[in-house]
Amino acid sequence: MSTQNRINKSIQIIEANDDFIIVSKPPGLLSIPDRFDYEKENLFAVLKEIYPGLLVVHRLDKDTSGIMCFARNAGSHKMLNDIFEERKVRKIYRAICEGVPPEDSGIIEAPIAHSPTRDGRMVIHPKGKPSRTKFRLVTRWRNFSLLETMPETGRTHQIRLHLAYLGCPIVCDPLYGKRVHLTIEDIKRHTRLTGMDEAFRPLMARTALHALSLSFEFKGQNYFYEAEHPKDFRALLHQLDKWQSISQ
Repeated sequence: MSTQNRINKSIQIIEANDDFIIVSKPPGLLSIPDRFDYEKENLFAVLKEIYPGLLVVHRLDKDTSGIMCFARNAGSHKMLNDIFEERKVRKIYRAICEGVPPEDSGIIEAPIAHSPTRDGRMVIHPKGKPSRTKFRLVTRWRNFSLLETMPETGRTHQIRLHLAYLGCPIVCDPLYGKRVHLTIEDIKRHTRLTGMDEAFRPLMARTALHALSLSFEFKGQNYFYEAEHPKDFRALLHQLDKWQSISQ
């Protein structure tokens, strides 16, 4: 399959101008090259075949779907890096979570540090870096919720860890969640918290986190971009509406 066809089928180009491109990353694809295996397929490498000179501004976890920005030249790269580092960009994420938060909206302030016992995992620790995440309840089901989150700092795994700290871990989060697969049977019965019945195909088998929107000011102009929910995310929302409605 050609790179152009691959982009047409799985990667949505939302905006492409002389300074940057905005894309919607599908789940399951690395956003930038793996530091241990540069040959692994990643969004940056795919896009760079079409847009030579492309430069990385930020990243998303492999499982996370949604909006991303890449710079097209060195000047724009510096300006966009400054915007992101100075927290002048507004990022909104959506997460399908286990449980329901105690309040419909709020702010999670909990310092984040690297785990001293497990590589690749972060922990809440009083000596960690200050971390702040706003959240808002979008939809409430009996045992699940759809939350909108606005991170005000950019720590590793911040949203995932903060939502787990809130008591609402993201569905299928392998590090901070309760399970790694979610089936219709899990939603209908909600009796087991781990594992899956091999007779049922999982509705979700990745961290149910989506980068919904990105907004920032660049060269005196305001920009706002939004990425629609991917297929697996939409399917899970539909099944939760069907089987987990609080009116049932």
